[in-house]
Amino acid sequence: MVNDEIQEIMGEILSDRAVPRNIRAKVEEATGKVRQNNATSMSEAIYLLDDISNDVNMPDHTRTDIWHLISLIEEAKEKMK
Repeated sequence: MVNDEIQEIMGEILSDRAVPRNIRAKVEEATGKVRQNNATSMSEAIYLLDDISNDVNMPDHTRTDIWHLISLIEEAKEKMK
């Protein structure tokens, strides 16, 4: 299921100590939005993740995970319609 994969990837980012705290904080906030499981909160999560995706302090592997998360959340949001 898409939501399970989203939660798994977010959990990996949150537990990765190579990821700066400010980025983990935004991912944690986005996780809360995704858990609300409605289109508006999904859009807010996408916005939060997109906002941090250009952070220069983000490790490259995390940036790739963030982009993947955005596409998964967009997919889950589309299925809600």
